[in-house]
Amino acid sequence: MAEPLRFRDDAAASDPAVTVDAFVEQTNALAVRIEPGDDARKLLPFLDRLRLVEVNFPAFGDGRGYSAARILRETGYTGELRAVGDVLVDQLAYLKRCGFDAFDPDQPLDAGDVETALGRFPEVYQPTTDGRPPIWNIRHGKSHG
Repeated sequence: MAEPLRFRDDAAASDPAVTVDAFVEQTNALAVRIEPGDDARKLLPFLDRLRLVEVNFPAFGDGRGYSAARILRETGYTGELRAVGDVLVDQLAYLKRCGFDAFDPDQPLDAGDVETALGRFPEVYQPTTDGRPPIWNIRHGKSHG
């Protein structure tokens, strides 16, 4: 298996990810895997313990993982947030805007395509977790979301 594509400076988390329900019941787990339908809010009391959250995208059209990422980032999670599964290059910019900083797709991604996808839209319209101000704030002289 190839190394995940990461946008972090720290060492990659290699802890085995357990299910959300198993994580909540354990005291020594450091990594969790969120499946579609899991409630990311169950993890909120444990954010300081988590090193890695994998969010599974079993099908590219299932967007529930975007919501899980936003919930975790907006409530203070700073660890690695990795999108896994059917992750397509066209989704990377949007996933990154929601807080994902690592990607482990089922199919390898071309490095040039990744660079193009992430640089395609220098301005953004929605406020999200990556810190870039939305264009409407810039137009009105505000530098933050």
